[in-house]
Amino acid sequence: MGVYKDKKRDTWYVQVRYTDWKGERLQKVKRGFLTKKAAQSWEREFLQSQQADPSMTLDSFYKLYERDVKAKLKENTWLTKKSVYEDKIRPYFGKKKLNEISASDILAWHTTLLSAKMPNGKPYSQTYLRSIHAQLSAILNHAVKFYGLRENPAKKSGGMGSKDGDEMLFWTKEEYLKFSDVMMDNPLLYYAFEVLYWCGVREGELLALTRADFDLEARTLRINKSYQRIHGKDVITTPKTKKSIRTIKIPDFLCDEMRDFFQQFYHLEDDMRLFQMTKYKLLNAMETGSKKAGVKKIRIHDLRHSHISLLIDMGFSAVAIAERVGHESVEITYRYAHLFPTVQTEMADKLNMERRAS
Repeated sequence: MGVYKDKKRDTWYVQVRYTDWKGERLQKVKRGFLTKKAAQSWEREFLQSQQADPSMTLDSFYKLYERDVKAKLKENTWLTKKSVYEDKIRPYFGKKKLNEISASDILAWHTTLLSAKMPNGKPYSQTYLRSIHAQLSAILNHAVKFYGLRENPAKKSGGMGSKDGDEMLFWTKEEYLKFSDVMMDNPLLYYAFEVLYWCGVREGELLALTRADFDLEARTLRINKSYQRIHGKDVITTPKTKKSIRTIKIPDFLCDEMRDFFQQFYHLEDDMRLFQMTKYKLLNAMETGSKKAGVKKIRIHDLRHSHISLLIDMGFSAVAIAERVGHESVEITYRYAHLFPTVQTEMADKLNMERRAS
């Protein structure tokens, strides 16, 4: 077994026997190498991967990582991880051996990404940078935990970016109403933004909604799925977290609006998606509408922040708001603490009374 010349094709091929993870003896043949050296390199990498040797390259290890992890994740989650690896990690570390990736290598990688620009000329967001580093760290953690890598250099180097580094923007009710007025000429977009703002749903949750999700007599909206566009196809997945599966009450005026919306369909099946549009179309409409309405530009996800800030301003508790939007209450308390002024004032007043009573 080894490397051989294919005289008919003037190429090289590898024929190797190995023992797989089940302990079974198997044979592998790989053809089409232009040089003997390339064939030998592939053979060496293949055998190292079967033995889970930390001296294999990161590219070779990633195949093991995919085998171990992919089946446990939702398709869109895995594709996101894979995209980050292919675009941001592989160009720097793919050909490097696992046990030769150092903390200083990762710091140099950080420097490159921190100075990089997106196609629009803007730097990567803090949350995206944090996510990129987390993907590399997860791969190396897997190698430490299951395949004999001595330590994870991504832990030693420290992280990059931050979870809450991006500015949280939101519209006041008055700003949203100005925006919604200019959207009335396009009913599909108008009703989409009405659901986003007054229900606080995520963009993917909105785009997955069907007629069956609305019970207008009970004034409820069921959230139990999310829309993704994967490899050019519409894919409906489970929501972001278990907490995201919920049924929320919707106001009477929105029930009336949705009745009007449903009547605009010539034939509406219960399982048909109501908002058959792309995320790009929503974003483009929001940017155009914001400019026309004379309100500040925010992101689609910021409509969710806007809904939460409105509920806080109306005096609802973090627990009640979290249940409605599919968050943990501690996350609402942490991320939106600065928007609870009445609570803070009440605390200060009661502390003042407590001090005077002593």
